[in-house]
This record gives sequence, C-alpha cells and structure tokens, in this order.
Amino acid sequence: MKKELDLVFPPEIAFDEAQLEKELIEASGIDSEEVKFLHKVKRSIDARGRKVNVRVRADIYTETPPSDTLIPDFHYPDVSTKEKVVIVGAGSAGLFAALRCIELGLKPIVLERGKDVRSRRRDLAAINKEHLVNPDSNYCFGEGGAGTYSDGKLYTRSKKRGDLYRILHILVKHGATPAILFDAHPHIGTNKLPVIIQAIRETVLKAGGEIHFDTRVTDLILEKDEIKGVVAQDGTVYEGKSVILATGHSARDIYELLHQKNVLIEAKPFAMGVRVEHQQSLIDRIQYHCEGERGPYLPASSYSLVQQTFLNNKQRGVFSFCMCPGGFIVPSATAPGEVVVNGMSPSRRDSRFANSGIVVAIETEDMDLQEYGPLAGLRMQQELEQRAWQAGGKTQVAPAQLLKDFTNRKISASLLETSYQPGLKSVDMHEVLGSNLAQRLVQGFQAWGKKMPGYLSNNAQIVGVESRTSSPVRIPRNKETLEHVHIKNLYPCAEGAGYAGGIVSAAMDGERCAEKIAEKILK
Repeated sequence: MKKELDLVFPPEIAFDEAQLEKELIEASGIDSEEVKFLHKVKRSIDARGRKVNVRVRADIYTETPPSDTLIPDFHYPDVSTKEKVVIVGAGSAGLFAALRCIELGLKPIVLERGKDVRSRRRDLAAINKEHLVNPDSNYCFGEGGAGTYSDGKLYTRSKKRGDLYRILHILVKHGATPAILFDAHPHIGTNKLPVIIQAIRETVLKAGGEIHFDTRVTDLILEKDEIKGVVAQDGTVYEGKSVILATGHSARDIYELLHQKNVLIEAKPFAMGVRVEHQQSLIDRIQYHCEGERGPYLPASSYSLVQQTFLNNKQRGVFSFCMCPGGFIVPSATAPGEVVVNGMSPSRRDSRFANSGIVVAIETEDMDLQEYGPLAGLRMQQELEQRAWQAGGKTQVAPAQLLKDFTNRKISASLLETSYQPGLKSVDMHEVLGSNLAQRLVQGFQAWGKKMPGYLSNNAQIVGVESRTSSPVRIPRNKETLEHVHIKNLYPCAEGAGYAGGIVSAAMDGERCAEKIAEKILK
C-alpha cells in the first residue's frame, strides 16, 4: 500500500530531517513498524503570506516500493579495451558524458586544459590575493568546470532534455546529500562539490577510462567532413571514434580554432550586466516578511526578477541570473587584462551577503556581425571585460557603484563592505557598461525598487562586470544525431556549444551525446 501526503509544516520541522520523518509517519496514520519506505517527493518554501511555511509531499509505503523511487544501482564495467571516445572538457557535461560512455561500454578519454579540482585552489587563491590569472586554471577552467567553484545550483528548466533525477541520483551516489532529490531548489555548495567531483573522477579511472589534466586542445584532426581526433598543446594526438566538445562557455580559443578551420559556428543571443550585492538580512526581511533575523531553520532567501525595458525602439529583457543567497562574488576572468565577476555560495549559505547577476539580453541584431561574423558576441564580451579591467586599475579590483547612485548617475563617495576579495573601486559604471546596458539596468532596478521595498537603495552596490552568463556562440548540430551539421563524429555539447545553461542541464546534454555515440558505434 502507498499513502500519499501533501502537508504544510513550520520550518523548524520541515528542515529537521528526523523530526520531519516522524511527523510524516504520524500524519499518515500508519504504524511506524509497518512502514517499509518513506519517499520524500518535494519540499518547497511558501513565503507568500506573512508567516513562512514549508510544503512537503511524500509517499509512505507498507510494501516494497517501485524501483523508480529508490536510488538506482549504477553499473560501471571495465572499458579499458573498448572503443575510445575523446571528450574535451571535464566540466559537468564532460564528466557525465564519461560516466554514460562507461555504462554503455565505451572508453572515455577526457582532456582537461586545467588542473585537478584540488590543485585549482592555489590558482583561485592567486587570483583573489595576487590578482594573477592563469588562463588554463581559474574559476572557469579545471576539473569540474565553472560550476564547481561557482555555487553548485542543481535546478533547471530543461527537464525535457534528459532524466533530471538520474543526474541527481548519480550525484548522491558520489557523495551529495540526498536532500537534493526532493528540495525544490537543490543546491550542493561550492565547498562540497570538489569532493563529489573527485569521486566521479575515481569512478571513471576505476572503470578504465582516462582523464588527462593540463591538456589543452589546440588542433582538430579533420579528414574531409569527419573528425578523427584532437591534438594537445604538447603535440600529443588523441584519437577516437567520436569527439565530444564539452569545453564550456569561456573556451574562446576553441571558437577561434573552429572559425579558423572553417567549421561552422554561429553568433547567438546571450546577456551581460553586473552583480548586485545586498546584505542577506535585507533580502530575508523582504522575502520572508520578518522584522529581525530569519531564524535558524529557514535557509537564506533568494529572489528571481525580470523586467522588459525599452530603449531606442527596442525591447530587451533585464533579469536576475545565478542568484547566490548567503554567498560571495568571485573573480572569474580567464585571461590577464580583463575583469569578470560571478557568484558562489557554500553549502550552508551562511555569508552575510546576497548577490545576483543582473543582466541585459543581447540579441544578434545588437552585434557587429559584419566585422566579426559569428565571433561578434565574443568580441562584445572582451571589450566590456577590458573596460572593467581598465576602470578597476588594471588589476582584479572590480569597478563598483552604490545602487541608488548608479540609477541617479552619481559617483559614490565610498563603497560598502563586500564579499569580493580582490576589492572594489568606485567609478561611474555608466562609463564602463555603455549607455545601452546602463540605461536598461536603471529601468530594471527602478521597477524592482517599487516591487520590493528596500531593494533599491545605497545599502546595496553593483559590481562589474557579469559577462559570462552563457556562450555568445553556438556550434550547430543535427537535432536527431547531435553531430555537428557538417562534421561527422563531432558532438558539440552543453554550455560551450549553446545547448545548456547550468550543471544539471549540461550533465543531461553530456549523457545524451554519449548515448547517440553509442547508438552509432555499437549498433
């Protein structure tokens, strides 16, 4: 028998796992000794009223539950002698593509330009403390990709592109908290993801796959309309039946390489703007309607905002992106001479600060396609990041401005305390952003100030620039086979190819590419 429950609890019960299970069983009316399995389906916060509650849906079984409610038993056989698949990039897409290849009987050879997840930390420290950017090892490049050290959010709207819960179950198998299986907005945390990434690496190696760090791909081996392998910076050739390009949205050299070799790529819409930073306590008061602290049980609150703006007879969306409650702003440049910011949160989300990207949609008609062709959006990114670097003083110090001052175009006499370790410099952010981005951001902030009293004030500040929201380039592929439209056996994948937007969607896309390769090779 299965008993379905849909109940509302106060936070102190809903987020105490042992107490929650006890309350659910009592509410079911089933004797605890008869319960075979308690399946928590979903837990979500309802802060619409003056009192914050938590809705919990659960199923309680008095007999063996169906297999799809249990954590699957993933099988990773020895593939050391099997057909090889070259995977360029060890981010979410690349690692999950590797795991899926192993399940399907293929040997993955993963090439990562950066370092292993632990060694990356020294390079991240160098960016924060010494303002030194290693082009191959930073917040974007290295084992685990950009997601490892930039928050670890696991929710996605791309549920039709793959099996979302399969991805979450694999993460749990490799050490993630089971709460990600039922929380409405699951999150692992930057401090805990490295251990999980390392466990995934060990699974790949144990099954006979290969992972090569400090291995940047500099050339493709193309014969007519087919790829045979790739060449690394030291001249080593890696051949395979297929090549998955899972390089992430910041691998500009790969876009340049494809363009030089006349492999079709396209400019695509993306977004750019700033990070806005508030005190987390202020966001909690706005979202949870509380006068003081939110208390020990409720998680740090977040928000999601969108506003249509009009300028020069053009409508463009302005929206929040990658909101990080209880988090930090981090330097995410991938080359010297640029300043880029992103956000991250530890698992406890216990920083005093809340930050979010606030960005403006950039359409292809906003780009100079005549001069730069498919690389036009990439050039826009570079120009903005270089202006930010100049404005900050030619280090990783980021240009910034108090939020209300920005909307009034007044240079701030001083700035607030910040979570951004390299430091901030007060500037006129209109000069850094240019009139199009700045005026649209002002329209957005003014609208949200009316909707969220307290949001628009000089108790917040903007930090620039947030320019790596997604890839400004798409590598086109066949909708059915997922191969490049012109190059056989080349599988453009995930964020770097323009087909995903986060850890989970990238992982699902990596799995799909592996499955299509297996269909072709093993049929």
